[in-house]
Amino acid sequence: MQKAINLLQKFGLFQEEWTPKIIAETNGQLVKLAKLNGEFVWHNHADEDELFLVVKGILELRFKDHSVTLKEGELYVVPKGVDHLPVAHEECWVVLIEPSGTKHTGDTISKQTVSEDLQQWI
Repeated sequence: MQKAINLLQKFGLFQEEWTPKIIAETNGQLVKLAKLNGEFVWHNHADEDELFLVVKGILELRFKDHSVTLKEGELYVVPKGVDHLPVAHEECWVVLIEPSGTKHTGDTISKQTVSEDLQQWI
């Protein structure tokens, strides 16, 4: 029988920023945790929506023509193909839900890109 997953305990297992950790899989969707701080990179996911759920802190999602600010307990789904830039002015903890195989920074390659095989299960 599977155990309940405690998000706060899982966030305590890592310090890396912008490096998602996988905690569950359901129907081909990966549930990931990430600690964010600073500005990421402009990117999109051509074929996948991406869900951001803020557990701690504040996350700004910038788009070409507007931005959305998420506070603790709020979520937002970035539609597939939409360019976005995640920004956290202080450390922010997020849950990400996206299809297995989703590239971390889409087709954009930067020093912050983490391949899926490096997004460890914790």
